[in-house]
Amino acid sequence: MASPVRARTGRKRRKARRQMAEINVTPFVDVMLVLLIVFMITAPLLTAGVQVDLPQSRAASLPGQDEPLSVTIAADGTIYVGESSVELEQLSPRLLAITEENREARIFIRGDRALNYGRIMEVIGTVNAAGFGRVALVSQPPARDG
Repeated sequence: MASPVRARTGRKRRKARRQMAEINVTPFVDVMLVLLIVFMITAPLLTAGVQVDLPQSRAASLPGQDEPLSVTIAADGTIYVGESSVELEQLSPRLLAITEENREARIFIRGDRALNYGRIMEVIGTVNAAGFGRVALVSQPPARDG
């Protein structure tokens, strides 16, 4: 007869392993931190646009929900829509194409302070002649001393 002790020790006992039901978030956090750093570095570079020395003004900013289209006039008189250079004659068709014929779109004119007033008025007149009624000049708020 076999002894009961031998029967118990003869078998190999397996530990019952339970499946892990937790999600390992460490790789996810690592990727998100890298993406955060990339966006923090590239975000200021995306908003630079064309550099202009804007005049100062005490006027309050205009309220509005939609994103305005920016027309910039550099110190040398070159006209930019966004960041692409455009001739004065091509300004109206370009604005109409960008706004998809929406003449209610807001257009911001950014002119360098060293520019001749007549050049800025040419651009505003061209934009207004294209049928855009919501045109505004952009300026800097005055520097605060103290």
